Amino acid sequence: MSDLTPPVVILDKPQLADNIGAVARVMANFGLSELRLVAPRDGWPQDRAWATASGADWVLDGVKVFDRVAEAIADLNTVFSTTARPRETRMPVRTPRESARILYDDRASGLGVGLLFGGERAGLETTDIALTHGITTIPIDPRHHSLNLAQAVAINAYEWRTLILDAPPPRFREGDPPASNDLLVGMYEHLEKELDEGGFFHPPEKKRSMSQNLRVMLGRAAFSEQEVATFRGVIHALAKGRGRVLAKLAAARESSPPGGGGSRSGGGG
Repeated sequence: MSDLTPPVVILDKPQLADNIGAVARVMANFGLSELRLVAPRDGWPQDRAWATASGADWVLDGVKVFDRVAEAIADLNTVFSTTARPRETRMPVRTPRESARILYDDRASGLGVGLLFGGERAGLETTDIALTHGITTIPIDPRHHSLNLAQAVAINAYEWRTLILDAPPPRFREGDPPASNDLLVGMYEHLEKELDEGGFFHPPEKKRSMSQNLRVMLGRAAFSEQEVATFRGVIHALAKGRGRVLAKLAAARESSPPGGGGSRSGGGG
């Protein structure tokens, strides 16, 4: 299995060219080659990155740049967020070794896999973590939990390399493979649009956190492509049904006589 394509490495909002070059260097050390950048602070390309990559030019020469995390992982099936900070999202948390095994098995099944790393200062946004399939946390001493970006990439890349060298038999996934992130995001946005029109997001200021929770809940189901299509059909049917109800109510209002149904007469005397 040593010919397996390794995971894609995605850096979200990297700040320093030196760090990007250092990441390329450790990727090359452990046989990883595809690097994607999301909104690098100083743009791309940056000459300083090549200067610090120590000859790992092929990694930097093939860099792809994206505006958003969702675009950078759209074609991948299994992506793990790497972060040391606790998050409010209820997602599975694994060590790099555990995550590497899952990525190895999924890649052996023909799926696209990747590791998402946050920027040097701010880390990952919860909204972007919600687009992934779990959290990878390096078990470092809590008295000093600071790792630089290249170190974090190196540890995860090492665990992948160890699996490749040992060549364990892959545990192939049973059933249909999970849908790509592009299809999942389309499903999320479809659902959120209809929920928004139905008044679900109330109060409005909680819409962002409610959307994140929904994405995490649905993401844990690991929908296949067919299941995504089925679920979107359910959303469409519910929205269409709501439209019919509203149309009936509107028609009933138009057919009602002005004044709410006539006048009442009474006798006197």
